[in-house]
Amino acid sequence: MQRVYLDYNATAPLRVEAREAMIDAMDLIGNPSSVHAEGRAAKGLIERARAQVATALGADGADVIFTSGATEAAALACIGRDLHGAAVEHDALTSWITPDLPADTDGRVAVADPAQAVLQLANSETGVVQTLPNGLAVSDMTQAFGKLPLAFNWSGVEMALISAHKLGGPKGVGALVVKRGTDLAAQIRGGGQEMGRRAGTENVVGIAGFGAAAEAAGHDLAEGIWDPIEKLRNILENTIAEFSNETIFVGKATPRLPNTSCFITPGWKGETQVMAMDLAGFAISAGSACSSGKVKSSRVLRAMGFDEAMAGSAIRVSLGPLTTEDDILRFAESWLKRLQKHRGRLA
Repeated sequence: MQRVYLDYNATAPLRVEAREAMIDAMDLIGNPSSVHAEGRAAKGLIERARAQVATALGADGADVIFTSGATEAAALACIGRDLHGAAVEHDALTSWITPDLPADTDGRVAVADPAQAVLQLANSETGVVQTLPNGLAVSDMTQAFGKLPLAFNWSGVEMALISAHKLGGPKGVGALVVKRGTDLAAQIRGGGQEMGRRAGTENVVGIAGFGAAAEAAGHDLAEGIWDPIEKLRNILENTIAEFSNETIFVGKATPRLPNTSCFITPGWKGETQVMAMDLAGFAISAGSACSSGKVKSSRVLRAMGFDEAMAGSAIRVSLGPLTTEDDILRFAESWLKRLQKHRGRLA
């Protein structure tokens, strides 16, 4: 059975460019903090990756601080600050903020005081895209980076979180992007790495892969790679809607990521759907990868006004550059067959 991967929002397959950059980086023996030639070579690789990430994000005038991922970047950005946000934010942020901003039924969030607020650019579960207010303290750009045209320098955001493995880089590396001049206290102290803001010998191999993936993702975005992916997403939703009029496509009336479809079929548990489709050869999810393994309904959907039962009946299908129309049609056919079996059991 040939499996079909439809969980790009959890993690994207490693790009060839990233793999090659990481293999080359493994041959560097120097510590990037050393002043000899070997150390300078390692440091040069890090700085090249920093420039690649900054360029892809439109953040040439900002500071890119490499971290172990977006979760660490969230902690670095938020710890010690009194920040507010909505419950639709990722767990990495709701752990540090007061989640008291309301979200409407489309998942859109209104921010009254941007300087004290956190607001994601795109939601990992629903794909809903927010309008970021000028002067926003922190934005989670993890899902949007590489999928939407971005210009951090012009966004009016003070700090942004990004992660490598969401755009085809390696797992375990990310960054906090900071508007130059922003006051930021190091939480991991020791050496003076990352401009004194994040101590510890850098993950040279991971950072090299991140830089290469970011550059490749930027090229893909400029070439319009996500336009045909959005069409595939629409084919999926239209095919399902034709045979399942009870299915609700979350956020369909508002701007979304081009690759993301979150849909609810009342009375059919999301976790049951995920397991059934896994056995059929399709990798999907019931929400964010960081929370989908927990036996409870989606906090994001509940924050949007769906009740416990409805929020627990959602799945997320997220596409990528390797997804084909045949993949989508096969998934829709297989999912609809299992829906019919589910209906039969209820009859």
